[in-house]
Amino acid sequence: ILVIALLTFLNWWYFSGDLSRAIGVGIAVLVIACPCALGLATPTALMVGAGMGAKRGILIRKGEAIQTMKKVKTIVFDKTGTITNGKPEVTSVYNLPSVKASYMLWIAASLERLSEHPIAKAIVNKANIKKFKDVTRFKGLRGRGVEGFIGKNHVVIGNMTLMKERKIPVKEIEQVVAGFEKQGKTTMIVSENKDVLGVIAVADTIKEDSVLAISDLNKKGYKTMMITGDNELTAQAIAGQVGIKEVIANVLPEDKAKKIEDLQRREMVCFVGDGINDAPALKQANVGIAMGTGTDIAIEAGDIVLARGSLRGVVQSINLSKSTFRKIKQNLFWAFAYNVIAIPLAVAGLLHPVIAE
Repeated sequence: ILVIALLTFLNWWYFSGDLSRAIGVGIAVLVIACPCALGLATPTALMVGAGMGAKRGILIRKGEAIQTMKKVKTIVFDKTGTITNGKPEVTSVYNLPSVKASYMLWIAASLERLSEHPIAKAIVNKANIKKFKDVTRFKGLRGRGVEGFIGKNHVVIGNMTLMKERKIPVKEIEQVVAGFEKQGKTTMIVSENKDVLGVIAVADTIKEDSVLAISDLNKKGYKTMMITGDNELTAQAIAGQVGIKEVIANVLPEDKAKKIEDLQRREMVCFVGDGINDAPALKQANVGIAMGTGTDIAIEAGDIVLARGSLRGVVQSINLSKSTFRKIKQNLFWAFAYNVIAIPLAVAGLLHPVIAE
C-alpha cells in the first residue's frame, strides 16, 4: 500500500502538475486501505469461537488447538473414565472349591486398600470388612496388579501378565477368566504362595453419550481407536459396545505416549483422556482433549478441556473448529474484497481523503 501510494502521488504530480491534488490522491490511497481488517479477521473469530465453546463447556486452553483440530483424522480414546464412568464395581467373584470366597476377598481387600487404583477401591468396597490383615512389603505394579506379604504368605493379585511374570500356574481358571473378559469385565486373579485362590471380575459402566458421540465421529469419517491397559478380549468387548473398531490393548501407562507417537507418523492424532497416566499422551498428541471430570494433571496437559466430561464435547470441538475457520476465511474475504475495490478508486482520484477515512 505504501508503494502504491507513493507511485500514485508521483504519477499524479508528473502527469497533472498539481502537487496539492497529487498529495490528496496519495493520502486517499493510504487511508482507504484497511490493514486493520486483516489483522482483526483471525483473532476476532478465534475469540468468539472460544467464547461459544466456553458456553458449551468446551474450554480452549491453547488457541492453536482450534486450528489443528480441523486437520485431525484419527481420534484415540482412553477407556477408564473417558469412555466409561471410571467407577468400576465388582460384578462376579469366582473362588476355587477348596477356598472360601470370604477368605479370598479378605486378603484381596487387605492388599488393595493400600492401592489408589479404582479397581482396588472396588474390591475393598465389595469385601465390606472393618478389620484388614496386616500387609508388609507391599508393591503396586503399574498396569499389572499388586503384591505383598500377609504374615509369611506371599500374596499376588493381578492380571494374566503378572501371573506369568511370577510363574504362577493359572490353568484351572483360564476358562473362567476368558468368560469374564468376553463380557467386557476386567479380571484380577488372586494367588497365595503361588496357588491360585480365584478370580475377581470388575466392570465399569459406559457413559450414556459415549455411543452417540463415537457413532457421530464414525459417520463423519474419523478413525476412532481405543487405547487401554486391559487385555485384548476385554478391550474388544468394550470397543464393540461403543462402535470402535480398532483397539490397542495391553498398553502399560508409560507406553501410551509412545503409541500415540507411532500413530502420528501416519497422520494427525487427537487423544482424549482423563487420568494421571494420560498426561504424557495428551501432551504428545497433535490435540490433547482432557475430561474436566478427570485429574488436575490431565486437565493441565490438555489443549482443550471438556468441562462436562461428556464425549459429545469432542464432536462439538470439531464442529467449533470448522465453523471458526469458515468465519476466519469469510472475514479475510471481505477484508480483501474491500481493499481490492476501494484502492483502485482511490488511485483513480475518485475518492476524497475525508471520504476515504
